[in-house]
Amino acid sequence: MDGFIVIDKPAGLTSHDIIARVRRILGQKKAGHTGTLDPFATGVLPVAVGEGTKAIPFLDEAVKEYRATMVLGAATDTQDCTGRVEKEGDWTRLSVEAVREVFDAYIGKCKQIPPMYSAVKQGGVPLYRLARKGHEVAREPRDIEIHSLIIDHMDLPRIEFTVSCSRGTYVRTLAHDMGERLGCGAHLSALRRTRSGPFDLSRAVTLDELASLKEEGTVDSLLLAPNEVLGHFPQIELSDEEVRKVYCGVPPRCHGRCEEFSASQNEGKKVRLVQNGKLLAVAEIGQAESGDGNKSLRLIRVFN
Repeated sequence: MDGFIVIDKPAGLTSHDIIARVRRILGQKKAGHTGTLDPFATGVLPVAVGEGTKAIPFLDEAVKEYRATMVLGAATDTQDCTGRVEKEGDWTRLSVEAVREVFDAYIGKCKQIPPMYSAVKQGGVPLYRLARKGHEVAREPRDIEIHSLIIDHMDLPRIEFTVSCSRGTYVRTLAHDMGERLGCGAHLSALRRTRSGPFDLSRAVTLDELASLKEEGTVDSLLLAPNEVLGHFPQIELSDEEVRKVYCGVPPRCHGRCEEFSASQNEGKKVRLVQNGKLLAVAEIGQAESGDGNKSLRLIRVFN
């Protein structure tokens, strides 16, 4: 069993808990996830199994989408509903227009300071470990981008919204920061990821559904093949002889496969080596081997 399964993560479980349960259900030792979700969050958690784990470093999960609910009037130490209230503020004088102006102000590129309760490491130590000991340390702001931020429903102090954002964005920090700008504080009460790169809720199953499909012997229908999820890379179709060489560690020549390979700016870019829809390897475009401008390929990862 090789590929990706999209799990609809329930609230209350860590991403690591999900992996442990998937391994147990499938009887699969080789499994891993991408894009950690907070325990209180739900939704899309991509799980790689078998040879799919080799594809994790090459995934394009630059864009993520969430549905969230924030509550005005209280800021917590975790920036969500699981934390201790640190500050309260009056939201009753806020107008709908004022709230919309703040939401609009966060669309685009901006800086975000990661929360103390996060897996971001400082000095090799995850911040959440320091936070649990009562320590707070200075954190460097990180570049993020909010592609869209839409208010779905507003019944103050509750605001339901949908956000499309760059990888590495903390939605609970976004809610916290907007609460600070509004002057009353805020925290997230619900968070559901609806998309992470090529993975979305339309392909997601619950753990119970996964177990049922395993019993029925139809779990393979859930699998997203590595070749499918790495579709953002251009591909080179290999001959039988080239396949044999790849499995011996010899990359194919890339001249004549794609016109863009002759452009110097493609140096260092990745390509898929495939045969009949099956991903055989990920390779990197190198420098020209001779004066004809044809590029060389370097094998990065071979799939069995």
